[in-house]
Amino acid sequence: MPESATVLPYRPAPGTIPTSPGVYRFFDPGDRVIYVGKAKNLRSRLSSYFADPATLHPRTYQMVTTACRVEWVVVSTEVEALQLEYAWIKEFDPRFNVRYRDDKTYPYLAVTLDEEYPRLLVLREAKRKGVRYFGPYSHAWAIRETLDLLLRVFPARTCSKGVFARAAKIDRPCLLGYIGKCSAPCVGRVSAAEHREIVEDFCDFMAGKSDVMIRRLEREMAEAAEELEFERAARLRDDVTALRKAMEKQAVVFDEATDADVVAFAEDPLQASVQVFHVRAGRVRGQRGWIVEKVEDLEPGALVHQFCTQVYGDGSEPPREVLVPELPGDADALADWLSGLRGSRVQLKIPQRGDKRALLETVTRNAEQALAQHKLKRAGDLSLRGKALEELTTALELDSAPLRVECYDVSQLQGTDVVASMVVFEDGVPRKSEYRRFIIRGATDDLSAMGEVLRRRFTQKQESKGFVYPPNLIVVDGGAPQVGAAATTLAGLEITDVAVVGLAKRLEEVWLPDDEFPVILPRTSEGLYLLQRLRDEAHRFAITFHRERRSKRMTASALDDVAGLGEIRKKALLKRFGSLKKLAAASLAEISEVPGIGPRTAEAVLAALAGAGQTSAVAQPAGSGGAGEQSGPAGDTGESDSTGVIPDIGAVQDMSVVQGVTREGEQ
Repeated sequence: MPESATVLPYRPAPGTIPTSPGVYRFFDPGDRVIYVGKAKNLRSRLSSYFADPATLHPRTYQMVTTACRVEWVVVSTEVEALQLEYAWIKEFDPRFNVRYRDDKTYPYLAVTLDEEYPRLLVLREAKRKGVRYFGPYSHAWAIRETLDLLLRVFPARTCSKGVFARAAKIDRPCLLGYIGKCSAPCVGRVSAAEHREIVEDFCDFMAGKSDVMIRRLEREMAEAAEELEFERAARLRDDVTALRKAMEKQAVVFDEATDADVVAFAEDPLQASVQVFHVRAGRVRGQRGWIVEKVEDLEPGALVHQFCTQVYGDGSEPPREVLVPELPGDADALADWLSGLRGSRVQLKIPQRGDKRALLETVTRNAEQALAQHKLKRAGDLSLRGKALEELTTALELDSAPLRVECYDVSQLQGTDVVASMVVFEDGVPRKSEYRRFIIRGATDDLSAMGEVLRRRFTQKQESKGFVYPPNLIVVDGGAPQVGAAATTLAGLEITDVAVVGLAKRLEEVWLPDDEFPVILPRTSEGLYLLQRLRDEAHRFAITFHRERRSKRMTASALDDVAGLGEIRKKALLKRFGSLKKLAAASLAEISEVPGIGPRTAEAVLAALAGAGQTSAVAQPAGSGGAGEQSGPAGDTGESDSTGVIPDIGAVQDMSVVQGVTREGEQ
């Protein structure tokens, strides 16, 4: 990596860049456009790309070092910049721009209004003129099930051109014509105009005019009954029932006037999951999802901008409202551009409360689940795991593939409850039976704690405590200081056949001992993805153990000194009153009501709390641990509730404190 931004030879002189709104393009040596962006102030935006490389996102750094020149065009307004940016992205398809490409194809219910006898069918192809689309839907079977219900009410044609022509030639309709689920225009039972009227009624129903349709059918049913046309009335009754069943398949979330797309994101440093629910006439009519790769360190607002320009610019008509978790910086210009596409006003909003906020939270959960499923699918691919190990071998210049990798992380809160974790991956797969949790006493900071953990791990006999054999690679959570501490510890133990690297969270840089600059793995690297999984798993495991120990310490109290009050009775008291503060405020009679607690024990409890000054007991904290602490992956419950501590696993040099290690799942 260059030492300064001036190493990039194509950097324009800051004074030559205008301060007006505009659009810029980065070109590679092959004269291909690799990135297109827009800015309200071109000078300010472009200068950020040529800042100190240490401050750049790794994907941004890769882009600016791949490019050989940058050009820009000045425009008058932000809306013009938005329009030109969209046009250039469509024209050049730059490889470093975020691309909203579906991770799967979604089925639509299509109506071919451009044909003389329109037909209803399920399509996954790109949209074409003259065809009206409803959806997209998650599953084709859901569309077909709904369509089967609606055909009895709207008996429109569903057959192909070949089937239609053959039926007309032999003057005999297909099975649907005989059972009343097609009006059989092929044999002249209805005219082209009558058939189109049926199709238009179907489109009105799908567009949200369902209540109007049901009220009309109920009125006709009542009229038929009054005229003693009971057979017709029964058929209309069945039609109303079919329409209601079809409506039940789409959840009502808002009033009928609501026309909105609800967009949410879940992301990690390399990729983002995008989910959108389409709400039309107050009902969720469809859903789509993408997994996009992030080239820059994009905020949710920037992802909203990319979503709107690409999804709606590609032909999807914008709704009246686009509900998002965060507004982009150019929200007003973006809303004006979307309004031009729709032909009427479009609003970008952040829902604050009520049903719309609740639906946004639901969409967010769907995005998180989609990202987790994508990661699991990627991690379970044998060929990708092999590729990851091969990439790490090459990038880190290892002698052989790292078949066993151990990752370490330290967790503490201002020097208290210091713990560490060790997670193990073999052949790119977690080996939870060999995870370890360490209790550290005496360490002054993360670096000394890391050194202590590695000394304890490598001064043991390999057969002891499940340490079957040493790793090929050690990964530590951190940058150059953490890697240096780990390498120094291993050198002091005369261990030379184990490689050490660190993964810095801020820019996802891979640091090697004694190297001045980090290794930057490509944004699509399977090797980087494997290192991220290791780091995140070690962090999860350490944080969980840290919280367990902190909770035990915080809930420990003067109750420990009450004679005859064991763990079961203490748990019963805390369960009954919720906290020590409430217990101290309780009366003698209330405490005596707890099973196993008599009047004498209750007096001892109150005396102990009063003697300890327990006027505001410290309950189990709800806050997080150390700086940067994050919760583990959703649904991950790999850690156990074990509280047992195994004695120190070996002689520790220059340390006289008692320490311990526990395994994951150990009771």
